Amino acid sequence: MKYTYLFSEGNGKMRNLLGGKGANLAEMTGLGMPVPRGFTITTEACTQYYKDGKQINDEITAQINEYVEKLEAITGKKFGSMENPLLVSVRSGARASMPGMMDTILNLGLNDVVVERFAEKTGNRRFAYDSYRRFIQMYSDVVMEVGKKYFEELIDEMKAKKGVTLDTELDADDLKELAEQFKAEYKAKLGEDFPSDPKVQLMGAIKAVFRSWDNPRAIYYRRMNDIPGDWGTAVNVQ
Repeated sequence: MKYTYLFSEGNGKMRNLLGGKGANLAEMTGLGMPVPRGFTITTEACTQYYKDGKQINDEITAQINEYVEKLEAITGKKFGSMENPLLVSVRSGARASMPGMMDTILNLGLNDVVVERFAEKTGNRRFAYDSYRRFIQMYSDVVMEVGKKYFEELIDEMKAKKGVTLDTELDADDLKELAEQFKAEYKAKLGEDFPSDPKVQLMGAIKAVFRSWDNPRAIYYRRMNDIPGDWGTAVNVQ
């Protein structure tokens, strides 16, 4: 069974399988628009995840890994690479639009080593470390369900220490230190290190998007809008 589609393999009519966002990305790719490359994991994979007791089975995992390699080949970038690192967003996309109901993760693929390379490639250390601390915060909140407030408190403490009022007044070194503090917070809450392997990060993020199909606000939204609970959500890796 095929659970993964490159954007170039789908089209706008495949909404039930690829979700609204995935179908639209596929359609735009087919029209030759400059869409950043990626692939969609189907709504059927989400349904299967729930059938398998909230696990991503071996068949689906193998297809995801295969499509990561295809994406690496298309972009010339590689997960965890020092030369040309691949960073992706992981987003939900149900058949019916459910704005803001499910979870998104950005900058996935960053770790302590890649962030340094990212800083060099962009020529902007502050941007690189801001992206990294945001990724750690988002991943911790969405994937591991460590609440946002702990991270907000650390940011407030850092601003107080520096005598500034805005996040934008923190410099690259401050943000690098925040990233370290965020990882320490993650370890304190979960008893394990923040994952540095991008493939481990990716599987965690995909699971989190599948799981968010059944979060309280998504269930409430579906009830209000007559969206069936068994439709599932697709996942877009871009």
